[in-house]
Amino acid sequence: MSSIALKGDIVFTPNKDAFKTYKDHYLVVEDGKVVGIFKELKEEYKNYPVKEYTDKLIIPGFVDIHLHAPQYPNLGLGLDKELIPWLNTYTFPEEAKYNDLEYAEKVYRRLIYDLWRKGTTSSIVYSSIHKEGTKLLMDLFIDSNLRAYVGKVNMDRNTIPELSEDTEKSLEDTEEIIKEYNDKSSLVKPIITPRFVPSCTEKLMKGLGDLAIRYDIPVQSHLSENTDEVEWVKSLHPEFKDYASVYNAYNLFGQTKTIMAHCIYNTENELDLMEKNQVYAAHCPHSNYNLSSGIMPVRKFLDKGIPVGLGSDVSGGHSLSMPSVMVAAIQASKMKWLETNKELKPLTSSEAFFLATKGGGSFFGKVGSFEEGYALDALVIDDSDLGHMDGLSLEDRLQRFIYIGDDRNIVERYVDGKRVEKPM
Repeated sequence: MSSIALKGDIVFTPNKDAFKTYKDHYLVVEDGKVVGIFKELKEEYKNYPVKEYTDKLIIPGFVDIHLHAPQYPNLGLGLDKELIPWLNTYTFPEEAKYNDLEYAEKVYRRLIYDLWRKGTTSSIVYSSIHKEGTKLLMDLFIDSNLRAYVGKVNMDRNTIPELSEDTEKSLEDTEEIIKEYNDKSSLVKPIITPRFVPSCTEKLMKGLGDLAIRYDIPVQSHLSENTDEVEWVKSLHPEFKDYASVYNAYNLFGQTKTIMAHCIYNTENELDLMEKNQVYAAHCPHSNYNLSSGIMPVRKFLDKGIPVGLGSDVSGGHSLSMPSVMVAAIQASKMKWLETNKELKPLTSSEAFFLATKGGGSFFGKVGSFEEGYALDALVIDDSDLGHMDGLSLEDRLQRFIYIGDDRNIVERYVDGKRVEKPM
């Protein structure tokens, strides 16, 4: 892979507590990885082609760690309902359509284009229960040169007939996808995806946990999104002390790399287990507002050292834009700050940006930062139409872009050191 240097105004968050900024510097890349940031090019880099982005911001690509690809057509629909009625009325009927590969391809092509357009260079994605539709989605991601984990959803109880799988067939299909795609692409990988405890029998969860361990495959699911859901899990599994313990019993809670979405109503025991097993929490504020689920106490997770990223949760969430999710996360944390008598302090701009880049990106490895050895996943932002720049710091300009900019300000996207063209 060729080596390059990007020249511009560089901003990133090596940790959550502060932005690191470099005005008019060179970001040097070899074999898709960051070598360093320099005011002047060293002699050994003088022959590298330079991409000039003078007065433009260069930031890490956005990372969305929770979204549902087959729900994309439902953006903005049914959001006057709570979670379980919304699933039954809107989500499950839509997801049943994805045995039709022509329909699936039409939706998935539009989704991937929209992710590219909005600057999401890495995503962690739910497909539907359908094996061939999931393979199609993975192939489209591979063709797009975007980074992704993609999971075939598993469900063998408590859903509509069209989505209720035979347990053995669900496991066989999952294993087939793992074998076919685990080494097919360096950017797109399988992830084991039990929808949530209520839709998976013990036999299915055990089988999925066994596959995760056998093939060292990561896991994603949902945890404590809604109070009715939490009570439902208690009634299904009274033998366990809490929701997280069910996953943990079946090797689906940090035995391999794991993400749990929402995490609004976690008990202290669940938080301790997440910390111990380093289970990621996907914070999805848009969805939590839209479905009247609640507000995740994100500060509690950060203070305990639990890894956290941000998720659009399309289509519980109404937008794939990660800057809008960052803003919602900050606003939600301010409401939680008031709700807790100012105990759980609100997120800062650097913390929200960290969650949307390196925080979620760490699930992929060295992704989401411009430190040495990190994959060069980057966006180039032209913020010149957002207002006067005189006297503004790079941090100010980035914050303004997050709040009032949009995808029209994104002029280039890079993944693994390669410029990514408009897909599809």
